Amino acid sequence: MIESLKRADEISRRKFVGYLAKSCLGVGLASTIHPFQKIFAAQDIPYRPKARNVIYIYLSGGLSHIDSFDTKPGQEIQGPVESIKTSADDLMVSQYFPNLAKQMDKVAVVRSMFSNQGAHAPGTYYMHTSYPERGTIKHPGLGAWVSNIQGNTNSTLPGNIRINGGSNMPGCAGYLDSKHNPLFIGNPSKGLQNSKSPKAITEERLKNRIEIANWMDHNHHDKYDHKELKAYTEAYQSAVKLMSSEDLKAFDIDSEPPVMHELYGDSKFGKGCLLARRLIENDVRFVEIVHGGWDTHNDNFDRVEELSEPLDIGLSALLIDLERRGLLDQTLIAVGTEFGRSSKLNATGGRNHHPQAFSCLLAGGGIQGGQAYGKTDEYGANITENRVNVPDYNATIAYALGLPTDKVFYSPEGRPFQVAGSGQPLKVLF
Repeated sequence: MIESLKRADEISRRKFVGYLAKSCLGVGLASTIHPFQKIFAAQDIPYRPKARNVIYIYLSGGLSHIDSFDTKPGQEIQGPVESIKTSADDLMVSQYFPNLAKQMDKVAVVRSMFSNQGAHAPGTYYMHTSYPERGTIKHPGLGAWVSNIQGNTNSTLPGNIRINGGSNMPGCAGYLDSKHNPLFIGNPSKGLQNSKSPKAITEERLKNRIEIANWMDHNHHDKYDHKELKAYTEAYQSAVKLMSSEDLKAFDIDSEPPVMHELYGDSKFGKGCLLARRLIENDVRFVEIVHGGWDTHNDNFDRVEELSEPLDIGLSALLIDLERRGLLDQTLIAVGTEFGRSSKLNATGGRNHHPQAFSCLLAGGGIQGGQAYGKTDEYGANITENRVNVPDYNATIAYALGLPTDKVFYSPEGRPFQVAGSGQPLKVLF
């Protein structure tokens, strides 16, 4: 406290003495706490990150913010969708999220997201990398940055895993080493497929085959000492190591008791959330779950209702489960999408692309829940307060993990980049 006071300016020091004098003269301390907080907050005391892991839920297609987390009660644009109260004061969500409404005291809603990309592919790329798409370079995603800068916690399991999404989506290793690519799990119910040796191949026979293969490849490796060849060899070795590891059980959601399956629901997304929790428990640093289909150009209200049910059940279950296990403080949950949807309905009862304003969520990992950051106008069309660019949102995720958002890294071609581009973290959310 004393060191912080020394760093304060002259006016701040005088205020402090004044408050202290009032306290000593019998004025209650309660009235001075708020000014003290302002004085010391101004000194920008370094934040100690709580998050060790991230579960990033990506709603591919563009979530309608008006029909979810930035509702406009009483406005014609809201259509048949009602707003419901939540466990957080003055924070409402749409009727499509009755389960999540009970958990909103754990969630921060960023209602003033803005993107300069209005098409799906560029918007998804921008959301995952913080950089506009360029034909000459591929930028890394946040999971690859975590793997590259902080490394893996589990020596066997990959540190970066994507569920329900493939390599066709951006946010892979980019120009970083290929070992930072996510491991793709196409179906959470089936876990990690082709990860076990045939029953006829004993551990000893597998070991002998690997030794023969290494002997045969020895001269080739010496002659062609290339980065890509080394990456392939490392990936092969990691796969073999995982095949014989007890950590392989982390991918088996069938071992969960029936009550857990009931909590998360029977949807592919819900099962993905259950798998993500198991992976986080086994020290996987970054897990992305893709929940697609939000491109509601047609029949918006029915489509959003249908898509929202598994999101409502799965995300609320994840918040409950992580909190019960004491993992929520160290796990940041982020919910992102490439843009929002228009306030006006089109001729087919749908909402069109709207990058000018949309909503994203953050929870756990040091985030102060029960708050909404930023505002849009009465139609949800334009931001009226605290605009947040996509790189700012990603910088906030990086900040929660303790990644250096201001450090410059260089691609193999010598081009400078940062983890979240030019983004500035929203420190006020912590």
